[in-house]
Amino acid sequence: MTSPLPKPTPRNSCGKTTSTIVTTHRKFLTAFAAICVCAFPLQHGSAAESTAIEADVVIYGGTSAGVMAAVQVRRMGKSCVLIEPGRHLGGLSSSGLGRTDADNTDVIGGLAREFYQRLKKHYDRKENWVHGERSRYKAYKADADAMFYFEPHVAEKVFDQLVKESGVEVVRGERLDRKAGITMIDGRISALHMESGKAYRGRMFIDATYEGDLLAASGVTYTIGREPNSRYKETLNGVQVALSLHHQLRDGIDPWKKPGDPKSGLLQGIGPRPKSDGSGDKRIQAYNFRMCLTDVPVNRVPFSKPEGYDEWRYELLFRNFAAGEKGVPLFPTMMPNRKTDTNNRGGFSSDFIGANYTYPEAGYAERERIVKEHETYQKGLMWTLANHPRVPAKIREEVSRWGLAKDEFVDNGHWPHQIYVREARRMVSDYVMTEHDCRRRVVAEDPVGMGNYNMDSHNTGRYVTESGMVKNEGNVEGSPRGSYLISYRAIV
Repeated sequence: MTSPLPKPTPRNSCGKTTSTIVTTHRKFLTAFAAICVCAFPLQHGSAAESTAIEADVVIYGGTSAGVMAAVQVRRMGKSCVLIEPGRHLGGLSSSGLGRTDADNTDVIGGLAREFYQRLKKHYDRKENWVHGERSRYKAYKADADAMFYFEPHVAEKVFDQLVKESGVEVVRGERLDRKAGITMIDGRISALHMESGKAYRGRMFIDATYEGDLLAASGVTYTIGREPNSRYKETLNGVQVALSLHHQLRDGIDPWKKPGDPKSGLLQGIGPRPKSDGSGDKRIQAYNFRMCLTDVPVNRVPFSKPEGYDEWRYELLFRNFAAGEKGVPLFPTMMPNRKTDTNNRGGFSSDFIGANYTYPEAGYAERERIVKEHETYQKGLMWTLANHPRVPAKIREEVSRWGLAKDEFVDNGHWPHQIYVREARRMVSDYVMTEHDCRRRVVAEDPVGMGNYNMDSHNTGRYVTESGMVKNEGNVEGSPRGSYLISYRAIV
C-alpha cells in the first residue's frame, strides 16, 4: 500500500531519491543504514582519471553489507572493487557482535543465511571446539542448517573466503577524500578519489559504511539524530523521558561532584535537561565496543588499567552501587569456545553515553580521537569493575573471572577493531522506514528484505530531574510483534 504519511522528497546527487532505513537483526542490516546505490553512464571526467581502477560496481565500506553486495555483484557476472578504509572485513560481525539479534531467524535468507550456514559447517567440525564441549553449547543444534552465534575470527574468515571465492577485488587501508573525493558528471557520480590519490570509476556506487561518508560527500540528503514524533506521526521517536525505564540509574543519585553542592559542578557526562517527550534533537544513541571475553585461564588476558584512566569517569557507577544496584552491569552472551559477546546492561555500563554526538560529521582525526576515548573509557570500566574497592566485592569477584580472549583481535591487543556505530547519518527521501512499517500499518510495495527485531534504541544522554537526581534518557524498546518488510527505496 502507499504510505499516507507526510514525508520530504529531496533529490540526491544521482537524480534518484534516498531514504532512512530502520534496521533489525544487527550485523547485516545495520550496515545498510547508510547505503546509497547510484548508477551512471561510464565516462572519463578528467585526464587524472585515465589511470583510475575501473569496475561495474564500486563499493565503499567493507562491512557485512559491503561484502555481501560485492559477492552478489560477482555472482551476477559483473566486475567489482570493494574498498575498506581499515584492514578487516565484516564490520561489527567480525568485531565482537557474534550474537545475532533476530527474534525469528526464519526471516534471514539469501547471502546472509549462506554466511550463517558456513558458520554452521565450521562448528560442525569437532576440532574447532577447543575450549568447550559442543554438546553442552545450547546455541549449536546438530540438525539445524545455520549457526547464529559465533566467534569474531571465524566470522572474518568466512567473509574473507566469500570475497576470495567470488573474485572480488578488495582494497584495504584506503580512505575517501571527503572534501574533494567525488567527481560528478551531469549530476551523477563519475569517480571516487582516495586520500592517497588513487581513483576508482564504475557504473554504480554503493556506500556500505556505517557513517555514510560517500553519500554525504555526494550531496545526498540525510539527517542525524532524532526526528520529532510529529514528523512521521510516530510515538517512539524524539526525546523519550517517560519510556526510559530500562538500563536506568537507581533513584536518588546526586548529580554534583560534591554531593549536595551545585557550585561544585555536575559529574562528567551529565548534560542539560532534555526537551519535552517526542521533540527532536541531534543526539544519537550511545556507542560501545562489543567485547569478546573468556573465562578460560589459558586463553584469558586480565583487564588492565589503561593509560589515561580517570577515576572520576566512574563516580556515577560507584554511586549507583551505593544506591542499591546489585547486578553486574554487563550483558554477556556465550559464544562457542567459552567466549562471549558482551554488551551494555544497566544504568552505567559499556555504553559511553553522550560522548559520540559529533562522530557522524567529524573528520577522520576527530573520529579517531572519539574512538580512542571510548576505548579508554571501556577498558577503564572493566578494570574498575574487577579491581576498585568502591565496587561491591561480589561484582569484583565475578568480573575478575573474565578477561579478553587471547586468540581474538591478535593484531589489536585483543580489543575489537570496530567500534559499534549504532547510528550515524541516515538518508532521507521518497520512502522513509518508520515505526508504522515495523508495526505493519504501512507495508512496502517493493520489499528487498525483512526484519523482526525490536525497535530498539540505547540511551542518548544523562540529565538532572526536577527532584534533583540524575537519570538516563533515550532508551526505547518496542516490539513489532512479528516480521515486517524493508523497502528497496529505503536503500537507494
